[in-house]
Amino acid sequence: MEGNKKELFDILYARSFMYREDPPFKLVSGRESFYYFDCKSTTLHPVGVSLVGRVMFEALAESIKSGDVRAVGGLTLGADPISISTSIAALGNGTRLSPLIVRKEPKKHGTQKWIEGDLDGVKKVIVIDDVITTGGSTITAIERMRESGLEVVRAAVIIDREEGGRENIEKEGISVISLFTRSDFDKRRLGR
Repeated sequence: MEGNKKELFDILYARSFMYREDPPFKLVSGRESFYYFDCKSTTLHPVGVSLVGRVMFEALAESIKSGDVRAVGGLTLGADPISISTSIAALGNGTRLSPLIVRKEPKKHGTQKWIEGDLDGVKKVIVIDDVITTGGSTITAIERMRESGLEVVRAAVIIDREEGGRENIEKEGISVISLFTRSDFDKRRLGR
């Protein structure tokens, strides 16, 4: 690991990673875990969010260009700073990529839409998330995108907790790119 990716990992390890056995952390899925990843502590940090955008764009650049992808986004709130910073990094590299926000429930007035963002000319998208455990949030975003007539070509996350989420997303026919895995954090934690 080198460059921007290493710098991002260092920030994630310092700001977003926690490990404790007693008591374990309770997760959104209802599961308990010794590991907790609070990616918002990184994605809402000025240096962290800038690095997230650059590293995510680097990881997705080939998929964006070869797949004619025009947008990235996911379920609000975790995906919002990632998709925005990835779009900014893409623009800095000469690629127009719209950031999208998938609502948790449809807008109650006006158009009552699920997805916010510039969808003009967008057909193919990459779904973004911060962390996958079971993959539930990412799958919800995939379903909302599909219901809105968009083709999801891939999913991308900052951290794969390696607890079955990747496999659940892949059952939806979507391949997953993760910048890091829980194993990466264990290696650092255990001094390997």
